[in-house]
Amino acid sequence: MKFYNREKELKKLKNIKELSKERAKMTIIIGRRRIGKTTLIKEAYSKKLYFFVSKKNEALLCEEFIKIIQQQLDIKIFGEIRRFKELFEFLMELSTKKDFTLIIDEFQEFLSINKSLYSDMQNIWDSYKDRSQMNLILSGSIYSLMKLIFEDRKEPLFGRANSKMELKAFSVITLKEILEDYSPNYSSDDLLSFYILTGGVAKYVEIFVDAKAFTLNEQLDLIFDDYSLFLDEGKNLLIEEFGKEYTTYFSILSLIASSKTSRMEMESILERNIGGYLDRMENEYRIIKKVKPIFAKEGSRTIKYEIIDNFFNFWFRFIYKYRSAIELENYEYVKNIVRRDYETYSGLFLERYFQEKLRLEFKYSVIGNYWERGNLNEIDIVAINEEEKRMVIGEVKRNPKKIDLYKLEQKALKLTAKLKKYDIEYRGFSLFDM
Repeated sequence: MKFYNREKELKKLKNIKELSKERAKMTIIIGRRRIGKTTLIKEAYSKKLYFFVSKKNEALLCEEFIKIIQQQLDIKIFGEIRRFKELFEFLMELSTKKDFTLIIDEFQEFLSINKSLYSDMQNIWDSYKDRSQMNLILSGSIYSLMKLIFEDRKEPLFGRANSKMELKAFSVITLKEILEDYSPNYSSDDLLSFYILTGGVAKYVEIFVDAKAFTLNEQLDLIFDDYSLFLDEGKNLLIEEFGKEYTTYFSILSLIASSKTSRMEMESILERNIGGYLDRMENEYRIIKKVKPIFAKEGSRTIKYEIIDNFFNFWFRFIYKYRSAIELENYEYVKNIVRRDYETYSGLFLERYFQEKLRLEFKYSVIGNYWERGNLNEIDIVAINEEEKRMVIGEVKRNPKKIDLYKLEQKALKLTAKLKKYDIEYRGFSLFDM
């Protein structure tokens, strides 16, 4: 599959490389696994030292990295180096005479290998950076650990990075571009399932494209298969984030994915206080986010939670929830449940799709949802241009025949009463508008 979308990031990385020839630069790249960090880095820099930090002995890592240095920089390293501290100082010294890019991927893994490496690197970096020409890229996929390493004031590398880049999923515009290239006769339903099941995650998109899985049924056959990457994906990617208490986190995420989105609902089912778990998932792990009605007051209890990542939402709703059937390899049973629930389930993501589409128009200062206490008068989309005093109030349905703009106006009466001087446009959004 060809390289898509990351023009802005590529331009930034190439500019940083040029600046590093005058004075060393440290850049952090964060993004969930499979999002395309490594592909981006390799696209940006054809000549580089690329170190992948796997969970192995420090001396073995150094042995591996020395071979890469000798091959890529065409130099000989004499003597034995068994500590990364010594290897990093060697490279910083070398960078005072020669400019090069050093990429350390899965940088957070040093925490489990030798935590003192971070203070060693800080001391070495501070000693050499003003006369070094190193372009240092530190990439990581465990958000909470990367945040700890670089944003905690008590940590040695706090404040050392010159730039931070958080890699996001492909936008709906890019997903449409990919389908136009590889399946030009795609339908709106194909686009919606592609958006839901890949979540714009580069690796999943690549798997679907390589398998030519462009319809819902083709995609489900690919996901629910003996050799599927997807069946253990949520567990493999999130257990390391959550640690020993992952079962509690997974239970909460499963409830959110099954539309139990208020804290009160979840606590009544789990019979325990989950405030701390929700807070960590929102602020440390960046897995969920709060959703409040537009114009809700600060401290309002009218709050719902949603899983940010489309694929994780699907995984907890249909794979984790029905893991007993999946353990029995009864994939048809689970696929039939997905097909049965898909029309209702996909409606939420159709809302997300159109909200993202409106964001990418860059015409609005606020975009969100609206509802009143007791989930009354729910409105799918409210988009506001505060400068021009304009507002779009939208209803989203798969079937355009089910959109009733008169009812939408009635539901919005309390909302519009707050913005009497605004020009208001009522709009319907359906599969046909994708």
